[in-house]
Amino acid sequence: MDFRTRAIHVGNERDESTGAVVPPIHMASTFVQHSAGEWREFDYSRSGNPTRKNAEKTIANLETGFGALGFSSGMAAVHCATMLLSAGDHLVAGADIYGGTYRLLHKICDRAGINVTLVENPTPSRLRDAITSQTRMIWLESPGNPLMSITDLKACCDEFTQEENVLVAVDNTFATPVLTRPIELGADIVMHSATKYLGGHSDALGGFLVTKTQELFEELYFVQNATGAVMSPMDSFLISRGMKTLDLRVRAQSETALDIANWLNADERVSRVLFPGLSGHPGHQIANTQMNGGFGAMLSFEVHGDFDTAQRVANSTELFQLAVSLGAVESLIEQPASMSHASYDRDDRLKHGISDELIRLSIGLESAGDLKSDLDKALSFATTS
Repeated sequence: MDFRTRAIHVGNERDESTGAVVPPIHMASTFVQHSAGEWREFDYSRSGNPTRKNAEKTIANLETGFGALGFSSGMAAVHCATMLLSAGDHLVAGADIYGGTYRLLHKICDRAGINVTLVENPTPSRLRDAITSQTRMIWLESPGNPLMSITDLKACCDEFTQEENVLVAVDNTFATPVLTRPIELGADIVMHSATKYLGGHSDALGGFLVTKTQELFEELYFVQNATGAVMSPMDSFLISRGMKTLDLRVRAQSETALDIANWLNADERVSRVLFPGLSGHPGHQIANTQMNGGFGAMLSFEVHGDFDTAQRVANSTELFQLAVSLGAVESLIEQPASMSHASYDRDDRLKHGISDELIRLSIGLESAGDLKSDLDKALSFATTS
């Protein structure tokens, strides 16, 4: 079956007891067993829930993985992945990563004795130079957040295929399995903030880990069950519903994002546009090969001016709503320096290219013309004030 068909049907099989075309939401926290010590498939909703299982089945299929685990948030999923590491282990990550991931790696994982190295624009050779004998995980994002950097995932995964002790994990939130499927490129783990494109409507909170192998799935399941940060039944239902339209939404949003990126690129009030769909983007050729028929719906740009100029732009839009998060049907705008990436140490943030004048857009499903008009008014106000 094609991707779009699987997104609708896999994990959403009709309810045989009633004939309902939409599976019911199982809100039960506990399940009756046949006898003491004889466990049925479900016993307690932390360990497993039918509604969560449906959502996990869908995303595992779309990412072509062995299995998936649903978490209470994207960061809970990231945290679970890092709990595969022990004190003294080393993790290498791309420098262009979500601010919450940066915070977890540098201000939580360090308390457990996990050492972290960030690598600018990861390539196989740069990652190779950064690893040590204690390296146990490589964490990648492509496109990166918020600079939209592109990493050649296949080349990086191929470099470490023979390294039995090094796992390659990819945050695929921006690209989604519509455009990129990291497991097919060699990754061991794929992470999603399901709050974003998978849910798609700004009304659910969740995260997923998808694994390439059964062994890794079982290791992560043990950690998840022991720590308990699981996706709720209601969020599982909403995210399952969202995934049914994932292909349609992402492709339409990506098309609009390319239109807006080209428009901004020609605007004299804008000093730089960061979007892999532009031919001048340094990762354009890799993205053109790695991303399936689109370049995503996230883009960033820098305005001529300073921190205050960027803040005025972000504060002045009407259709673009000033909010963190991304991937939903409504367009969002934010200033990474003061919002999504404020958790970065300032010197680290500037060193890694997240400037004060940077603005990040999440393109929704509104018309491109209306969104450009909204940005035009905000840019005019901010650059003449």
